[in-house]
Amino acid sequence: MKSAFPFLGLTLLMAVSACDSKKQDAVENAYENKAAAIDNMADNLQNKADNVSAAVDNQVDVLKNKADAVRDAGEAAKDRADNAK
Repeated sequence: MKSAFPFLGLTLLMAVSACDSKKQDAVENAYENKAAAIDNMADNLQNKADNVSAAVDNQVDVLKNKADAVRDAGEAAKDRADNAK
């Protein structure tokens, strides 16, 4: 019977540590899931920022083209006015 007590104590210790391990795993999984969610949110924000940047770049190009067209039209009108003198 004396040899059964250490075995029983060891079994109880393993059972308690297994419960703690399960709780620890659950907590770790919960935090890993939260971290993954935050990473996904960061990725989504980065993608949105990239899309906004691309849209702004496109608008800048459109405005530059319009400015070039107005400048060219102004220079052509000036040339016509100079030649009419």
